[in-house]
Order: sequence, then structure tokens, then C-alpha cells
Amino acid sequence: MTRYSRQDVLRILHLSPRQILSWERAGLVPSRDHYTFEDLGQLRALRDLQTRVVQSEPKSRARITARSIRASIDAMQRVAGMRNPLLESSAVRRGSRLAFRVDGALVDPLTQQLAFDFDAPVGSRLEIVRAGESCLQTSAQRSAELQELFLRAVQLEENAATLHEAIAIYETILAAQPTHAPALINLGTIHYNMRNFDRAESLYRRATLADSEYALAFFDLGNVLDEMQMLNEATLAYQKAVRLVPQYADAHYNLALAYERQGQKRRALQHWLTYVRLDPVGPWANHARDQARKILKAEKLSIVSRRGRLVRAG
Repeated sequence: MTRYSRQDVLRILHLSPRQILSWERAGLVPSRDHYTFEDLGQLRALRDLQTRVVQSEPKSRARITARSIRASIDAMQRVAGMRNPLLESSAVRRGSRLAFRVDGALVDPLTQQLAFDFDAPVGSRLEIVRAGESCLQTSAQRSAELQELFLRAVQLEENAATLHEAIAIYETILAAQPTHAPALINLGTIHYNMRNFDRAESLYRRATLADSEYALAFFDLGNVLDEMQMLNEATLAYQKAVRLVPQYADAHYNLALAYERQGQKRRALQHWLTYVRLDPVGPWANHARDQARKILKAEKLSIVSRRGRLVRAG
């Protein structure tokens, strides 16, 4: 695994020691003397985010702090199962918090509210760098270039007119680094939305092998296996996702659905109740409550309240 010294990072990203130290104190990056490729991408994303915040500061009195950024990232990890939201999506400032671009919408993970993203950058055509070309000369340059390509692809895939460019960039990244899990996931999702389920399954499986702790990869794999009528395998994938991220609400919801379809009502109940606890407001929460009530009534089950009192269904 390629590692970069602290001085390498300062030189490559044009950062000051004080800036890295402030991010370390806020828990946004690990405190260490040598950094991985993923650390480099995280630092680059934070640098670019800080640049956008400084540029927009005169237009807004709301101050965004490192602690606020940390809270938004933690919330996005919980609700979306993302391992690293700054690398797997595009962060956008919304007042004193961060929102994240996901499938053409802005997601505020702290409120779990969606808003249409009319300001999403379309992006001009990008000169795609092929693996092995001279501009990827050193390991550090190669890593930085791949990260830059990935961030551009994330932006391009948000617009149907530039989707083909995003696909080409993801393919280029994977040609250079076949185990780039976020690129595998994003390209898989494009194919999933195009109903190319075989291709999507292959990409998602590669992502789970590239990073066995990537909850989003297992969740997406479960979704495509469900579409392919492979319910048993889909269930296993959802189970893995919730083991990795126990507060992954959407994975609990889909796992409950999978159990119900297999006639395993009691197992489904556990995940309906977990979903309601994690995401108590909205139509999906209402549906989860209704399903839990039906199971409790039909099965004549009992649940114990927090105060230890027995509450019977019906």
C-alpha cells in the first residue's frame, strides 16, 4: 500500500501544517505521520470544501465549523451507509451545515430532508486520462489524479447529458485501480438504474471484495440481487450491511421486507422496529409501524417497553 509522509501531503495538496492539525483535532482526519491514499483523498476533499466555504463566507453570516462538518459526516455515514461521504458524494454547504449530493438531490443527513439541487455543476468536458499515460508518472501524482477524476465523475453523473462522460471516467479509474471501491459502487449504480442488473451485480460484488467493511456495497448488492429474484442472497447482503453499520436505517427496512417475503415475520419485526427507532418520521416510518403492528397482532406477540412493562399486541 502506498503511503505518504506528512511533508508529501503538505507539498502535494499545498496545505499548511496548522490546517492539517486543526482537522486532526476535529476528528476529520487521523493524526499520523504517514497517510494512505484514502487519507490523501479525504484531505483533498476537505481542502476543496474549505476553499468553497471561504469564497461564500461574505455572502452568508452562518459559520460552518469543523465540529459541524464532523457531525454532518457522521450523520451521513449512519443514514446512507457510506464509509466516507466526502469521497463517495459531493459535499455542499447549506448554512452552517453540510448537505451531500446524491442522485440529483441534496441530502441534509442531520434532518434527513431532501431538496432538489438546481445548482449542481454540469461541468465541462474532461480530458480523460488513460491508465499508463505520462501524466500518471509517480505514485503520488497517480493517486491525486485518480481522486480528481473520481470527484469529477461524481459531479458529471448527476446530469443525464453528461452521464456517458461519468461512465467513461469511472471505467478509466478502474482500469488504473481495479479495487477502487467507490468507483465500483458508483458505476454499479449507474448500471442498476439502467437496469443492467448483471453488470451492476458484478461491480457491486467487486466492491465488497475490494473493501469488506463497506456497508453501502453490501446494501447495493442486496438491492440488485433482489431485482434479480435472488432473495436468499439479497438477505445475506442486507444482513452484512446492518452488521457493519447497525444504524443503517435503509438496510434494516429492506431486510425487513426480505424477511417478510420469505415468511419470516418475527425476524422482519425486529428490523421494522429498528427502522422506526432510527428514522421515526415520514411515510417509510409509517409503513414500518403498520407492518410491525400487523405482525404483532397476527402472531400474538408481546414486546417489552423500556420501563420493563409487558405490552401485548392488539
